[in-house]
Amino acid sequence: MTKLKFLALAIALLCGATQLSAKDYQVSDFGAKADGITLNTGAIQRAIDAVNERGGGRLVFGPGKYLTGSIYLKSNVTLHLERGAVLLGSNNPYDYDREPGLNTAFLLARGQKNIGVTGEGLIDCRGRQTAYNLVDLIHRGLVDDRLGLDRPNESIRPMIFYFRECDGVTVEGISLKNSASWVQTYDQCKNLKIDRINVESNAYWNNDGLDIVDCENVTVTNSYFDASDDAICLKSHSGAHMCRNILIRDNVARSGASGIKFGTVSAGGFKDIRIINNKVYDTYRSAITFAAVDGGLIDNILVDGVRSINTGNVIFLRIGDRWGKGKQPSMKNVTIQNVYAEVPLR
Repeated sequence: MTKLKFLALAIALLCGATQLSAKDYQVSDFGAKADGITLNTGAIQRAIDAVNERGGGRLVFGPGKYLTGSIYLKSNVTLHLERGAVLLGSNNPYDYDREPGLNTAFLLARGQKNIGVTGEGLIDCRGRQTAYNLVDLIHRGLVDDRLGLDRPNESIRPMIFYFRECDGVTVEGISLKNSASWVQTYDQCKNLKIDRINVESNAYWNNDGLDIVDCENVTVTNSYFDASDDAICLKSHSGAHMCRNILIRDNVARSGASGIKFGTVSAGGFKDIRIINNKVYDTYRSAITFAAVDGGLIDNILVDGVRSINTGNVIFLRIGDRWGKGKQPSMKNVTIQNVYAEVPLR
C-alpha cells in the first residue's frame, strides 16, 4: 500500500470514528409514539439512558407530537428535534419530578457534561392548563399553597429546562413556549451556549424567558424572547458564586417586566459581562436593569448598542440593602454607550 493510500485510509477511519462517536439514535426505536396521546416519559428516558451508556450521541425526534412528563438529560446526550417535531408537556402535575435541590421541570439535569437540545423543533409545555390544574389541586387540599393566593409557587410549577452544575451545555435552534413557570434556568453551569432560539413565555405569571444563575462562560446570541416577566435575567443566588464571563449579543426581547436584567437576587454578583447590539421593545419596565441589593458585586460591564422601543425607561441602575441585613453592594466599571431610544407618538 502506497503512503498516499495509507494516508487516505487513515483519514477515512478517523472520519468514521468521529461519526461513530456522534451517532444518531431514533427515539422511535425505543418505543416512543409521536401521536400526541401516548405518555412517552418512560420510553424517552430509556432512550436517553441507552445513548448515555453507549458513549453518547444525538437522540433524534422525527416529525410528530411526543407527550411526556419529566425526563432527565445525561452526559454526552443531545436531544435533536427535527422540523415538525414537538415535545408536548403533560398537563398532569404529578407527571413532573422535583428532586431535593432541584426545581420542578420538564427537562432536568444535574452535574452532567456535554449535553444539549438542538434542531428546528418545538417544546410546548402547555403550562397554562398545567398551572390551572395545580390550582384545582390546591382547592381540593391536595397541594400546599405556600403563597395563599391561588398562585402555586415556582417550586411546583414546571419549568421547561432546569440544569444545575452542568458543564458544556448547548441549546440551539429550537423553539420553547408555554412554560408554567420560568422557561429555562441554568444554575451554576459552565460553558453554556444559547444560539438562535425562539422563546414565547406568556402562559402564566412569573414567566421569565431565560434565567442564568451564577454561571460562567456563557453566550446568548441571535435569539428572540417574548416573556410576561423578565426576558433575559441574570441572577446570583449564592454569595459564594457569581455570573461571570457572559456575552449577550444580537438578541431581540419583549417583556412584561424588564428586557435584560441583573438581579433582583444578587448575593454574589455579576462580573465581566458584555451586552452588545440588543433590541428591547414594548416592555413595561426597563430595557436594561442592573440591581445589586443583596450584597453582591457588579463589575466590568459593557453595554454597547441598545435599541429601546416603547419601554417604561431605558436604563435603570440600583444598589441597596433590600432586607436590611447590612450587606453593602458595589457597582463599578460599568460602560453604557450607543443607546437609541424611541417612544411612539400617542
